[in-house]
Amino acid sequence: MEGRVAIVTGSSSGIGRVIANAMARQKVRLMLISNEPAIMDALAEVREHSPESIASEANVTDPADLARVVDQAMDVFGKVDILVNNAGITRDNLLMRMKDEEWDSVLAVNLTSIFRLTRLVLKPMMKARYGRIVNMASVVGATGNPGQANYVASKAGLMGFTKSLAAEVASRNITANCVAPGFIRTAMTDKLSPKAKEAILSRVPMGEMGTPDDVANAVCFLAADAARYITGETLHVNGGMYMG
Repeated sequence: MEGRVAIVTGSSSGIGRVIANAMARQKVRLMLISNEPAIMDALAEVREHSPESIASEANVTDPADLARVVDQAMDVFGKVDILVNNAGITRDNLLMRMKDEEWDSVLAVNLTSIFRLTRLVLKPMMKARYGRIVNMASVVGATGNPGQANYVASKAGLMGFTKSLAAEVASRNITANCVAPGFIRTAMTDKLSPKAKEAILSRVPMGEMGTPDDVANAVCFLAADAARYITGETLHVNGGMYMG
């Protein structure tokens, strides 16, 4: 992937930050996007391996912000080869108690923003006749999960969106795929009680949580030329918890 240009959303922390660093080590030039000021710390890490990379603090639910960052990437690099739609949020609640705002905000970040940003990058990708789009889904998009009707709907919708997109752009040498993590070791899962972790691991045949590096490796594979003949797929990274 050396010399490619990638936009990675939600790249200031967690899995997104690990993805950005993994790509930087492969000499990808990056545009990092996050609504958190920590994006500049993430950029400093990335520049150790990819000194031309840039970052922008932006709200993915704001169409003007999305247009601005794509324009910035085009101005600086002249192209966008890879888009990793990683930004996402949760607002968990039982359906009968779920507020409209909890539903709307999750769908806005996890699905609508991806539609808008992908639409923006498709024009330069189609002109170049090259593109790799990787969307961050989730195992619960395939299995469902109590208390997460909004999140599950957004991730299941994203899988369907990705299939339709893949069919539309395949003739232009653009692929679109999802990576669907299972239970991954993050700051959030570190806070779980031993009993909660034990319950989770009982559902994972490999008997351990995955790491952000496991997810990043899958994203990098789908973004590379080695995956040129794979499109419209969801790559599950879950230790056997779900086998579709």
